[in-house]
Amino acid sequence: MTDNQRSIPGVIRNSIVSAVRSWGRWFVLGAIVATMVLLASSCTSVPPREGDGTTQAAIDASTIKGKVLCGYQMWFGAVGDGVHNRWVHWASATRISKDNLTVEMWPDLTDYPESERFPVEGLKHSDGRTAYLFSSSRPAVVDLHFKWMEEYGIDGVCVQRFVCGLTRPGAPDETRALAYARDAANRYGRVFAVEYDMSGTPTDELYERITNDWKHLVDEIQITKDGRYLHEQGKPVVVIFGFYPDRFPAEVANKILDFFQNDSKYGAFVVGSGPWWWRGIEDSGWPEVYRRLDMIKPWNVANTMAGEDASTPMALTDDWFDDMAEAHRNGALYVPVVYPGFSWDNLMRAYDQPEKAGHPIPRRGGDFLWEQFVAATELKSDAVFVAMFDEVDEGTAIFKVTNDPPAGAHFVTYEGLPSDFYLKLTGLGTKMFRGEIPLQRANPIDLLPKN
Repeated sequence: MTDNQRSIPGVIRNSIVSAVRSWGRWFVLGAIVATMVLLASSCTSVPPREGDGTTQAAIDASTIKGKVLCGYQMWFGAVGDGVHNRWVHWASATRISKDNLTVEMWPDLTDYPESERFPVEGLKHSDGRTAYLFSSSRPAVVDLHFKWMEEYGIDGVCVQRFVCGLTRPGAPDETRALAYARDAANRYGRVFAVEYDMSGTPTDELYERITNDWKHLVDEIQITKDGRYLHEQGKPVVVIFGFYPDRFPAEVANKILDFFQNDSKYGAFVVGSGPWWWRGIEDSGWPEVYRRLDMIKPWNVANTMAGEDASTPMALTDDWFDDMAEAHRNGALYVPVVYPGFSWDNLMRAYDQPEKAGHPIPRRGGDFLWEQFVAATELKSDAVFVAMFDEVDEGTAIFKVTNDPPAGAHFVTYEGLPSDFYLKLTGLGTKMFRGEIPLQRANPIDLLPKN
């Protein structure tokens, strides 16, 4: 989400990634009038559409158990989208060029309506075609993404809500995205929950920003009353990323947890996310923090080991058994993080400096992700979190990505696989995790439906 710890070892990696990730959290504020309309319209649940091709039953929103959920960044903006005057999260400048790109992958826009394709003046495809991008600030785009979730059998998403951008309750860009996700979840029978990402937020403002925003969502937006909002044990689910000892003291973490776990009106079921090595942390107060979470989601992106071939990385899943045992021993649930691969050369300006490349993790034709689904299935974990649905910044996206990106720039592709390959693979992994199909260790690429 994005939101992450990478392949740089230990605490050094944490500090570097925290700084880089916090840089990208700020969004340009939308027009006030448009925002007020959106806020007003988001206060009621949108009924599922009929006759629009929806074929699957609505996902049960009463429990997180057995769910496969994706992180959903929703942070992309485009010049001309009616909200932004720059390419938010696509690049670091108003005009995109190969030298200021901050994404590693280029989305496949084949399914997007013409009205949702925004021309990129600085880049063209190899045949001279104009390159286009989308904006997450457009409801039709979010609708399409949720349609894919329904079509490929993905249960729903944790909508990322970046605390450093919540300078006041109901921050326009953040709330606009949440409103669109809420409406689309209702239309396609998916579930959703809020995930707060604390990266880059001043320590002395963390508690106030998170709690004020949650109160706003509960009181004004009435988000937790929505039939598609995910619940567990009768409480609305709130995911909170960023419980790292090197970022703020345990006292701050406990204060946040006290609010969500003890407040009679705003109480929630807290899924907390922090370092994958959480069980070995001895920093003052932090062992108790991790063991009071209602569900723990250790961030496992870039935690790798060598496979049978020393040059072939595999996700390190050996800790998952003990992680879940420790969580259950403390009365908590456990959700492992799986991801399809990783690369952030453009984000780190490292595409022409291999020594700074951050050890990109190849997808290996889907093997890398499938091995993690096998591990989660054998573990019988309480749920699975996929990082991420739309994270092209760090090359962890599973949504539709093109193998024909603009020419003259550095990009990672799906290596000739269909643009929807990872949506299909995630859907099949979901079925295997739930026991709807038998456990299969080999990458089921030959079993996936052909386009």
